[in-house]
Amino acid sequence: MKIQRTIPPAASPVHLISLLHGLAGIFCGRKYLKKLEEELSEYFNMRHVLLVSSGKAALTLILNALKSLSPERNQVLIPAYTCFSVPSAIVKAGLEVSLCDIDPLTFDFDYKLLGEAIGEKTLCVVPIHLFGIPSDMDRIKNLCKDRGVFMVEDAAQAMGAAYNGKKLGTIGDVGFFSLNRGKNITCGSGGIIITNSDIIASAIAKKYSDLKSPGAMQTIKTFLEIFCLSIFINPSLYWIPSALPFLRLGETIFYNNFPIKRLSGTQAGLLMGWQKKLEESNRIRRENSEYFCSTLVSTLTFPSGTPIPYLRLPILARNREERDRLFSISRRRGSGLSLMYPTPVNEIEEIKQLFNGKAFPNAKEVSETLLTVPTHHLLSERDRQKICSQLSATYLEQVEAEV
Repeated sequence: MKIQRTIPPAASPVHLISLLHGLAGIFCGRKYLKKLEEELSEYFNMRHVLLVSSGKAALTLILNALKSLSPERNQVLIPAYTCFSVPSAIVKAGLEVSLCDIDPLTFDFDYKLLGEAIGEKTLCVVPIHLFGIPSDMDRIKNLCKDRGVFMVEDAAQAMGAAYNGKKLGTIGDVGFFSLNRGKNITCGSGGIIITNSDIIASAIAKKYSDLKSPGAMQTIKTFLEIFCLSIFINPSLYWIPSALPFLRLGETIFYNNFPIKRLSGTQAGLLMGWQKKLEESNRIRRENSEYFCSTLVSTLTFPSGTPIPYLRLPILARNREERDRLFSISRRRGSGLSLMYPTPVNEIEEIKQLFNGKAFPNAKEVSETLLTVPTHHLLSERDRQKICSQLSATYLEQVEAEV
């Protein structure tokens, strides 16, 4: 266990006033939940808002609803490289995971392949704005519309970001966000569903009406977790949880089962003032991303496109060995670089038998070369300089070794 300033790979602001509102939510949760729903509806200009226990729960609820509207279709098409929570929600909903390879520079679908990947059994396509990078929503929307396929927008990592002037999450037939730790804003865990479709909203509401709210013990546990998070996420203390293996920080897990419940009043209380927090969080992420991109442009490969508020800034090493070396140095020095999803979806141990050995080469390449740089509000100017100097020095050492 090394005592040093340690940058968390991801973090969201949790202030003392948020904790106080969270406590108040234990006693007047309905008031906080109603206020949150109204604010989200106005912010996203959506008629229907539902609040649930996680992003996974949100996607599962959506898929169950769409399945009831189109029972002859049972496949959900997603990028072959993404968060393991997405296929886990599809499996929990009793549907088939269908994959399309990705563009390795944008992590979006490979559009040379997407048209052919949509078939007669495709219930919906799920564009995923990974790290906050918008998918090409116009192309996906046109493909789905022509074939009677729903578009479910996964904006779990992109709350507050936009595509062609439209807020992400509002462009598809239905969208959802995650409020988990390290997202743009957080209440420990939670999910948001939004849609302007009365038909889809009605189908979701039928499933939602059966959901239970968290019990008293779960509510207390959630509050204590985010209280501890608010303390130990500080870089001067983060070395403590990062040294405890049983916390499994940074691990990617395929959840075979997970609860689907309503958001609690305590969680809604913790989100009090969320709009200001979201705007500030995304402003800082954009500024930090611009700094890293401009400083490291000559040494590393970044996703193409204009600067955005990256949830984490993805960088692509030239090979797995270089990526592992960069990550190892960062771990020793507490710089906050992180590995992401360790395999493409088709190689996830729990479901790989579903794909009959089919390969997705671009997704595989990204899984072996991708690192992310923290962009959150806890980075100091010294932290930014330290990260850039470490990345540049390590890269140059690698180049010199190869000459």
